[in-house]
This record gives sequence, structure tokens and C-alpha cells, in this order.
Amino acid sequence: MDFDFSDDQEQLRDACAKWVSKGYTFERRRGIVAAGGFSREAYGEMAELGLCGLYVPEAHGGMGMGAIEGMVVLQELGRGMVLEPLVQTLMASVLLARYAPPELRAAWLGKIASGESLVVLAQQERKARYRLEQCEATATPGGAGWVLNGLKNVVPAGDQADAFIVPAMAHGKLALFLVQASAPGVTTRGYGLQDGSRAADLCCSDTPAELLTLDGLAALEHAVDIGIAANCAQGVGVMDQTLAMTVDYMNTRKQFGVLISSFQALRHRVADMKMQLELARSMSYYASLKLQTAAPERRMASARAKVQLGASMRWVGQQAVQLHGGIGVTDEYIVSHYFKRLTQLEIEFGDSLHHLGEVSERMQETAGVFA
Repeated sequence: MDFDFSDDQEQLRDACAKWVSKGYTFERRRGIVAAGGFSREAYGEMAELGLCGLYVPEAHGGMGMGAIEGMVVLQELGRGMVLEPLVQTLMASVLLARYAPPELRAAWLGKIASGESLVVLAQQERKARYRLEQCEATATPGGAGWVLNGLKNVVPAGDQADAFIVPAMAHGKLALFLVQASAPGVTTRGYGLQDGSRAADLCCSDTPAELLTLDGLAALEHAVDIGIAANCAQGVGVMDQTLAMTVDYMNTRKQFGVLISSFQALRHRVADMKMQLELARSMSYYASLKLQTAAPERRMASARAKVQLGASMRWVGQQAVQLHGGIGVTDEYIVSHYFKRLTQLEIEFGDSLHHLGEVSERMQETAGVFA
């Protein structure tokens, strides 16, 4: 199997890498965190690079690219711990392009691609515990459309978004609706997350909503699998940079008059970090490649990848902090922020324990990766 990237994909990677290194420095990121965890200016710069339209069809002004291009981009954004929720933009793009009626596609996809509008998925509820089929929000027909009631938690950049894609129960089944942030009855309460990014609780009270699809569970599972693959790619980028910084530190830090990189026990721990990184990279490829397969195969691949990424991110982050010593947990030093980002990624879209259960439930007579 050929795992080499095409020239176009490499050019896309280079463009993202240059923007991250020059336009999204650690100092700028710290400023964005201090200002609340989201920058419309930085999001606009990503849109200018074409990243917001990555999954938007060309007919609607996007780039019409696929999962591999998304993986390449998000690895580079992971290296810079970019706070702006491009993953949410990619998920919303696919949901609108594949499941929404023509009028919703025409109204929103162009604005998403240009960066004019930020649309995020608001699926989490307190009692759901990562189970997508668990939903207490309800939607009923009313007026010319639908009326939605419900509370959603930890919505990425929820108080900065222009619209939300909201799962709700309608006629006894899960459906997806589009709710504009300016609609009557919409209130948000924003707050920061541990990695510096921003989220909000979204409350809808007799809020007008537009139906996206009545086949909500299948569409929601598809979107979450895209999010998992994207977060796996981000995790690989974060771990890549974390390992590189740890090696650089060990090649400059002296103890007992010699570089600590000369200590065999510490070199073995770095080798284990590298092994975990490459295991994670291969499973990230696996999850992205399986996004175009049938739902059962795609869901299994996502769960498997999330289990491995969770183990790898935990190991790499913890070892990086240990090998840096006390400085590794200070807010002034960048490695502590990489560790927090890895911790955050491990729990998004379901933590390792949840996905281990998903893998177990989907096992049949054979349990191999290619079964």
C-alpha cells in the first residue's frame, strides 16, 4: 500500500506549516487564550488559506477535498495547538453537503467556506455520556417549521458561533436541526476549557429551527467519526511536536556534568515515546482511510483508533512532563500546554474507556484490524 502523499497534499501541508510557525506562534496563542480562547481573526486567516472550505463542494465555493487532505491539515494545526475549531467546520460541512436539503446547502455552505459563518455541532448532553442515541432535547412542528427545546453542553466556541447543528427527538426518532445563534430563545454561557479553547452551554427555549435531516442518528454518527479522525490527526501533530521538544531539551539539559540525553534509561523512555507516536500515526491513517467505508466498518475503525490514540497521547504527554522535570508543568513553558492539549483530545468524542467498550461490543468471531 502506498502511503506517500501527492504533490498537492504536500503543498497543502507546507502552507499550513508555514502559517502555524509564522502566524500562530505560542505568544499569539497565549494572547488568544487570555482573550477567551477564540479569535475570529485567526479563524479568518484559516479561511483565506482555504481550510474552512476543505470539505465544502466546489459548487458552493469550497475545495471539495477529502479525508486525507483533512488529516494532513490537522496534523499541522496540532503542532501549533490551534484553538479555533476547524474540526467543527469540517463536520458541519459534511453534514450540510450530504444530508441537508438544497435550500440549507445553498444558504450556509458558501458562508462556511469563506469563513463568514462558523457553524458547530451541539450534540453533548449531561446524561448522554458519549452515547449519541441518548437525547433529551425535543423538536415539534410549529408555524412554518420546527420549534426546539433543550440544553446542550460543552459546545465548541458555542458563544462565538453563528449557527448550530442540534440533535433533537422528533416523532420518536433522532433528527438534526439547524439553529441560528440569533434566533429567539437561544442563550449561551461561554467558558474556557483546560487546554485554553472555548466552549459554551447552549439553551434553546421554543426556538425556531430548520430541519436538516430526520435520519439524525446515522448523520450524527458520520459527523462524529469525522471528528474522531480529525482529532486523531491533531493528536499525532501534538505528539510529534512534544517529542521533538523533549529531545531538544534532553540535548541541552545537563545533570552531573553531562547531557541527560546520554542516560540510557532516559533514552529508552524516549524510544517508547517514539513507538507510541508511530502506533498512533498508523491508526490515524487507518481512521481517515475508513471514513469512506460503510457505517459499521467506519464506526469500528474510529473506535479502534481512539483507543490507541488515547493510550499514546497519555503516554507521550506524561513522559514529556517527567523528562522535563519541574519546568514541564509550569504555565510559562510550552510543554505543559501540549500536555493539556493531549489530555483534552483524549476525552473529546468519547474517552478511551468508552471506545474500548465500543470496540468490544462490535467484535464478532474475529477481532483483527482487517476482520
